[in-house]
Amino acid sequence: MNYLLKFCLAFCLLIVISVGLNAQGKKEPLEIPEDINFKTGDILSEGTRMAAEIFSLKTPNSEKLPTIILSHGWGGTAVSLRPDAIAFAKAGFLVITFDYRGWGNSDSRLIPTKSKPELVKGKLIAEVTEVREVVDPIDQTSDMLNAIHWAASEPQCNSNRIGIWGSSFSGGHVVYVAARDPRVKAFVSQVGSMDGRWAIANPAIQTYTNGQGAARTRGIIGYPKPNEKFGSMNGAPIIEKFIGYAPIEDIGRCDKVAKLFIIAEKEELFDNKKNAILAYEKSAGIKKLVTVKDIKHYGIYKEARDQAQKEAIAWFSEHLK
Repeated sequence: MNYLLKFCLAFCLLIVISVGLNAQGKKEPLEIPEDINFKTGDILSEGTRMAAEIFSLKTPNSEKLPTIILSHGWGGTAVSLRPDAIAFAKAGFLVITFDYRGWGNSDSRLIPTKSKPELVKGKLIAEVTEVREVVDPIDQTSDMLNAIHWAASEPQCNSNRIGIWGSSFSGGHVVYVAARDPRVKAFVSQVGSMDGRWAIANPAIQTYTNGQGAARTRGIIGYPKPNEKFGSMNGAPIIEKFIGYAPIEDIGRCDKVAKLFIIAEKEELFDNKKNAILAYEKSAGIKKLVTVKDIKHYGIYKEARDQAQKEAIAWFSEHLK
């Protein structure tokens, strides 16, 4: 790929998606407060183990709790979600975070390096490699859907009161997932990007994206290296997977979901009018749009984090409790 196309790709991606939770991932893990019960779990997503963290009050108000599932964004990990998970748990929710397959403490999807495994003494023996720290929105939203399946069977979970929360890149995931799983009764999309079709935004990028898909399906190229840089971001995209990823087109299927969109007034990474504001305007049913004044994108994880948490807690309390 020549330099001009690399620049075009990186610039186009920069203005339409964000990496907010990647910024959170640089922080040290928090200690768990004494009033919070914390445990870990394993979620199988299409046969691969995902690492989960579960938070709740040690003295909950009931045996079955309204449940919130939190998902991290581009290049992030579940550890970065602990401040939010703790805040939501203190408000009386069962809270579950997880790492997507190939990220954080989760296992990776394995693919064979040879065309066909060998049958040895009744067992298939294969040489495999990991698909690790790449960004695939279709895989990630499948992971979220599987996290809901897992959460609904947790003993403390009230499966009739499930909400999902996502920020930045996963702020679009929650729309995609809510449109496909009727168990989701409410979501919070925080500084979310809503359209992956930047991958075919102009002829040069479309040619590159289609070429990557063709080369991968023919075995000419493999997956990107783990945590490979894409512009300033951690984790290269499986770019052909973005062609069919457009949460903005799914918002019409979320009319029975209580929808909260939180945006940064001075959002610099993409146009709010083409993302959360458009999703809000196109949606039906219970909905709310909150603009956090005087902050840019990353302010939602810094000076405005407490405010964003309070908005989310109030929303989930109203529509899940």
